[in-house]
Amino acid sequence: MAERAALEELVKLQGERVRGLKQQKASADLIEEEVGKLLKLKAQLGPDESKQKFVLKTPKGTRDYSPRQMAVREKVFDVIIRCFKRHGAEVIDTPVFELKETLMGKYGEDSKLIYDLKDQGGELLSLRYDLTVPFARYLAMNKLTNIKRYHIAKVYRRDNPAMTRGRYREFYQCDFDIAGNFDPMIPDAECLKIMCEILSSLQIGDFLVKVNDRRILDGMFAICGVSDSKFRTICSSVDKLDKVTTQAVLLQTPAQAGEEPLGVGSVAAGGRYDGLVGMFDPKGRKVPCVGLSIGVERIFSIVEQRLEALEEKVRTTETQVLVASAQKKLLEERLKLVSELWDAGIKAELLYKKNPKLLNQLQYCEEAGIPLVAIIGEQELKDGVIKLRSVTSREEVREAGRKTFNFYYGYFIDYYWQKWPDTTPFTYKALGA
Repeated sequence: MAERAALEELVKLQGERVRGLKQQKASADLIEEEVGKLLKLKAQLGPDESKQKFVLKTPKGTRDYSPRQMAVREKVFDVIIRCFKRHGAEVIDTPVFELKETLMGKYGEDSKLIYDLKDQGGELLSLRYDLTVPFARYLAMNKLTNIKRYHIAKVYRRDNPAMTRGRYREFYQCDFDIAGNFDPMIPDAECLKIMCEILSSLQIGDFLVKVNDRRILDGMFAICGVSDSKFRTICSSVDKLDKVTTQAVLLQTPAQAGEEPLGVGSVAAGGRYDGLVGMFDPKGRKVPCVGLSIGVERIFSIVEQRLEALEEKVRTTETQVLVASAQKKLLEERLKLVSELWDAGIKAELLYKKNPKLLNQLQYCEEAGIPLVAIIGEQELKDGVIKLRSVTSREEVREAGRKTFNFYYGYFIDYYWQKWPDTTPFTYKALGA
């Protein structure tokens, strides 16, 4: 580093010498000689790797998500998680990578899409391809024979991405599974019910659920003479025809005004995998399992397109109140009030300026979708009151009693809903909330 800094300084000085000679209109021979010295120093210096230009892009098949997109995604996840919990599911998590041997041989010809990691400490590892195989490994490793669980996490596939259709190399899966010995078809029926509940709650369009029996396909393969060694590969290929999954949900969204109907394809699927856990158990003990997976990436794409078509504004924060001041030199009072609101469990903000103009504070509320603004001024402080204004209706009320948490919640939240019940600043119409 010191040597490079010294060379950079020499280049700088030599460059100044060349410019000086040109300004002085020195002889051409002298200038050429000094320019030669400058070029030699620059060659000796070489390129500065620390100033290397980077190509700013995400890897193929991945994307960033803006605050607006994340607000929609969180709402979708909330609908899905509430449904899973309503049906009594527990939540688990597993490592984002597994031993390579755990994943290989479980996906037929799609095994070539698994991301392998470089050898780390003697273990051959791969990124998880789905959440089902890690769940089966989890059951066998922990000797579990009965669990109802959900798992929402990212998975990775070296597939050819189709970003506009919600097909990525890194994407979320939302899985719900029931493991254990139960009377026939009861868990299966609940999985179908969960699918319908989630898609209906999201209000993303009409959908068709196809229910099939894998044993019919097994019989067809047997008649055709398919060998055991080729069975899994052929099943994987036929699966892509969307004809043999135990449950496949096909979606056709209705047309909006001025829109063409959007044929989306499968947005959820599921089925039985009674023999998978036995592949990991040392004694081959089987644990019957049935489950479903919600294709959230496609659902995200549908919801985003619908919001754009409706030109609906989406809130990216959940702030309920902005603490504002009407006069100057009230920063300390604003900080005190916003702190009291935070302590009372109320989502509040204030502008990071000592003396913001009231108009700027109100404009911020409108842009951010904040429904309420608490205004304090010299008169309010003297009277011991807080002025509360509805940003949409511009109505104001004045209330005293900054003493208890119950006051704050009752005043800022309950009173707000009573006085302005038609305002719904915390919902997304396109998601049916």
